[in-house]
Amino acid sequence: MSSEFSSRISGFYKKPVEERIGIIAEKVGLTPEEVETLNSRGGLTMEAADRMTENVIGTIAYPFSVAVNFRVDGSDYLVPMAGEEPSVVAAASNMARLMRDGPGIEAEATDPVMIGQIQVLDVPDMDAAIKAIEDNKETLIESANELDPILVRFGGGAKDIVLRPIETEDGPMLIVHLLVDCRDAMGANAVNTMAEVLAPTIAELAGGRTLLRIISNLADRRLITVKGKVKKEDIGGEKAVDNIVSAWAFADADPYRAATHNKGIMNGVAAVALAFAQDHRAIEAGAHAYAVRHGQYRSMSRWSKDGNGDLVGEMTLPMAVGLVGGATRSHPMAQVARKILGVGKSVDLAKVLCAVGLAQNLGALRALTQEGIQHGHMRLHARNLVVMAGASGKMIEEAVKLLVDSGEIRFPKAQEIVNKLKN
Repeated sequence: MSSEFSSRISGFYKKPVEERIGIIAEKVGLTPEEVETLNSRGGLTMEAADRMTENVIGTIAYPFSVAVNFRVDGSDYLVPMAGEEPSVVAAASNMARLMRDGPGIEAEATDPVMIGQIQVLDVPDMDAAIKAIEDNKETLIESANELDPILVRFGGGAKDIVLRPIETEDGPMLIVHLLVDCRDAMGANAVNTMAEVLAPTIAELAGGRTLLRIISNLADRRLITVKGKVKKEDIGGEKAVDNIVSAWAFADADPYRAATHNKGIMNGVAAVALAFAQDHRAIEAGAHAYAVRHGQYRSMSRWSKDGNGDLVGEMTLPMAVGLVGGATRSHPMAQVARKILGVGKSVDLAKVLCAVGLAQNLGALRALTQEGIQHGHMRLHARNLVVMAGASGKMIEEAVKLLVDSGEIRFPKAQEIVNKLKN
């Protein structure tokens, strides 16, 4: 995005859908065909769906939204999100607004290295097997890279081999980790192919037999770290900061709380991943596995108070995303999402995903420690009820206010209010 581009759009949620589409189209330069895709209620034809998977009999659409106000490493982003849960987009947008100062949310990334695992069984001499593979490491890496010269040409490819002897209930095993820099791809196809081709040679070197040869979704060498700050006066004062830190500490110490706390983070991450047709199951599996790396399931994020009393958030997650190949390239809505976000590299997409996760986490913590999580949910539920009762256009907001003020957020009350407004 250019330096003049701004993701700050005041009152975006109040505007009619057609006007929202027009604003986004003008900001990012959507073509008429891309606008038509947005209006197509999913963008996926039955023929395209049938090519993507098996036994297709239909398609299902999720709401496709845009989170506003995001600034990551000094660049502004309008962030596409797909999902059905109320308040997620609103919370992410609101918290992004509070973290916009200066560069906004700052992000760092490691190289996009994925791990391919080769399981070796029936090893007669573990030390000898390890030495044999170590002695032939360079040859093995060269053999792997011959399989994907294009990836190597772009600076990626197999980079190293790490050996991990483990004890299991089925006896000792040697697990060979093939480390592959996947560049702008998620990497599953490349890594799996390399692992399968190397397996016979590794079995011969180890004197055993190989069984599984598969990518690991615990991508702990492909990490994104994000950091954000909120001034204490913007979050409700120093007491509000203290309460958020205390709420985070609860999640970090207690797995029962951490499960819901981290689910809130993934509400944001998965919604962006889904909008880009990423493998959001792999992303979630890796994030949750990473949260238990020290032996106890803990918070994915960390919140603290700095010397000035301001709130500081930080989070590191494995983030295996790609912009090359897969459904990201074949799904029309994913292509529109990419144009709206305006990223050309997978690492930039990964940074935005984590930034949204951090903002979403802050939104949940603020709601929990202040008005309660149900406040935002119930307002959105009220909106659904008045629409079901027949409200439309400008009447919706008035009906929502009356329903919320009544304290009786139920469908019969919504019908009563809408009927009165209509008459």
